[in-house]
Amino acid sequence: MHAHLRAARRPTGVAALALLPALLAACADDPAPAPAPSTSTDPAPAAADAARDELAALAAAAQDRSFTARYTLADGGGSDRSIVVTSAVDGTWRVDIPGGALGGTADVSLATTADGLYQCGLPSAGRPEPASCVRLGDPSDAVPHLLDPRVQHPFTDWLTVLTDRRAPLAVSPARPPQGASGSCYAVDTTSASLNAPLDVGIYCYAPDGTPTAVRTTGGTLVLAGPAGPGPATVQIAGPVTDGEPLGVAAPEPSPESSAQASAQAPSGTATP
Repeated sequence: MHAHLRAARRPTGVAALALLPALLAACADDPAPAPAPSTSTDPAPAAADAARDELAALAAAAQDRSFTARYTLADGGGSDRSIVVTSAVDGTWRVDIPGGALGGTADVSLATTADGLYQCGLPSAGRPEPASCVRLGDPSDAVPHLLDPRVQHPFTDWLTVLTDRRAPLAVSPARPPQGASGSCYAVDTTSASLNAPLDVGIYCYAPDGTPTAVRTTGGTLVLAGPAGPGPATVQIAGPVTDGEPLGVAAPEPSPESSAQASAQAPSGTATP
């Protein structure tokens, strides 16, 4: 046993000096240790992911929120308009839009009920008759392009886009538009498609999911006062008829009216 212990001891003296060249050669052949992996992270993607998560959570709360609220719409076309949004407990909705049709001369209401998607013409300067509604399609259908004032989207289908993490969006924190409050996010699209899933801009929400402001190229919507409770379901503004829906653009003058306007115009003075 003592002999074994002595054999296991490290060599000393001359024996150690004899082994030194071999040890140096072995060390020279060893590869240099690999650098430790970097633990630093880029804060920009992390911040963008956090903003995307926050916005998705607020948009999901907005989808579940039932409320009635008034918004001020400033679109640069003159005086501000007052938009009324109703989001019901059963998921139906209604948005009343002054100047939403006929080139801004007619007021309309867009709504979905369990029976369908409706456009209702409201009494206004461009349409003095009583309110009446036209069915545009099923509840899940989109408003046709020529009838679409685009004001209703931030409260309806764009919420679905904002909650979809697969949607091609870039999200970052933003300052609220003037007069607005809440948590705001700048939203841009990362797709080159002409059919963007929503309008780029700034979207703001209260902690309970109430939309407080939306700013896009179409204008700025700002919550005008505290939101009230929503109804159990929405009611459309009038009876359903077989009439034609009101387009967004101003109607073109008829040939008769054009001829009448030409006849009433003063004639020019003939030159000798």
